[in-house]
Amino acid sequence: MLTAFAESGQSDDKAKGIPDYQVVAGWAQLPPKLELGPVSAVATDSKDRVFVAHRGPKPILVFDRDGKFLRSWGDDHLKMPHGLRIDPEGNVWVTDLTYHLVMKFDPEGKLLLSLGKKGEAGNKPDQFDRPTDVAFTPTGEFYITDGYGNARVMKFDQTGKFLKQWGTKGKGEGEFNLPHAICLDAKGHVYVGDRENNRVQVFDADGKFLAQWKESGAPYGLFLAGDRLFVADGRAGWVRVLGPDGKSLGRWGEKGTAAGHFQMPHMLCVDSRGDVYVAEVTNKRIQKFTAKKD
Repeated sequence: MLTAFAESGQSDDKAKGIPDYQVVAGWAQLPPKLELGPVSAVATDSKDRVFVAHRGPKPILVFDRDGKFLRSWGDDHLKMPHGLRIDPEGNVWVTDLTYHLVMKFDPEGKLLLSLGKKGEAGNKPDQFDRPTDVAFTPTGEFYITDGYGNARVMKFDQTGKFLKQWGTKGKGEGEFNLPHAICLDAKGHVYVGDRENNRVQVFDADGKFLAQWKESGAPYGLFLAGDRLFVADGRAGWVRVLGPDGKSLGRWGEKGTAAGHFQMPHMLCVDSRGDVYVAEVTNKRIQKFTAKKD
């Protein structure tokens, strides 16, 4: 059993908002001869099927919620996948660092849209430089964090037409030092994991700065579940949960290779039942956690 810890100075009542999480050891049932490379991202669809991006042959793997392997795809299009998200229509979006592309696939792996210029880094509206993540509005617009080479957030319409961008490298409000993850809340607010500045920045839908949250640690991955922001702190080696005011409610995990421990938790997601999936680059695995029932 993994105990979720309250941060120092927090009340017991606040700590109760973070349940104890239990790792499901050996969850991913891989087919023979398939070994995971560094696992960069994970997302679940409306049926709680689990899509995993890893850096190896058959880079997109699909499992059911019990860990049964369903299918794989992506060899023809992906070189170094980074972020993976599923849009409201069930399409799978993947960012690729080597190709400098953001790609949209159907759930079976058919390429539907490719943004950027393959293998060409740049800072123009039709280019990326190692894009990291993507997030969607209910109406189909989407945001991309562009990422390692360009410290910016870009917004596009439903067809992939560029609309606007904001951000430059720095430490000030609206500036970034590696925007690594992005997600939206029900109000359309944009949350950006500003990884090397050790904070989450919050913006309105048009990029107006609203707040910065500094209790995130190094936010490698972000996922909003209700009013709680789950953060993969890749540097500290744990998962942290922030409340709607940006304050840390608690965290779980520690550095290591044992089940339930982490080495660079990179991206994460929460399914419809509240189970948490964490992708690890260094440990080359995907871990599933379930909340302990009272």
